[in-house]
Amino acid sequence: MSEQLEQVLKNQQRQMDGELGKGQQEENITQLVGFIVGEEEYAIPILNIQEIIKPIEYTRVPSTPGYVLGAFNLRGNVIPLIDLRMKFNLPSQNQNEETRYIVMKDGENIAGFVIDKLTEAIRLKDSQIEPAPETLHKEQGTISGIGKREDSILTILRVEALLKRSF
Repeated sequence: MSEQLEQVLKNQQRQMDGELGKGQQEENITQLVGFIVGEEEYAIPILNIQEIIKPIEYTRVPSTPGYVLGAFNLRGNVIPLIDLRMKFNLPSQNQNEETRYIVMKDGENIAGFVIDKLTEAIRLKDSQIEPAPETLHKEQGTISGIGKREDSILTILRVEALLKRSF
């Protein structure tokens, strides 16, 4: 497990211990990992994360959409690498020291996604999550819901939609 993911899980456990210690009634909690792409914060369920790594070398694969950067080798497994900036129709950006690859999985599907910055482990009660806006096709879209926090909102992505291959 990567150091960053381990740190996120430790922070999350500390938050959970603090919340349960206050004698609160248990409400369903969704555990997410937040990250930045462009100017927006997104999140995905922590259970869909295989690991978070610093950028490594990848090989360009011909005849794939522009947002597919190529493939990389992660401990003997060849994994496609997708630039979320380009997938979300944002201008490409050079990778820097905050850039990370989030390796996501859903069943047998697995891919690495380039993000601009990892933020934090997020715990939201079900009452803090609204469904995706009605203007979006729920089954076809990449948004599963909108998380409400005290100071901001974040877009919760559907991992199965991100992993759906169109190449």
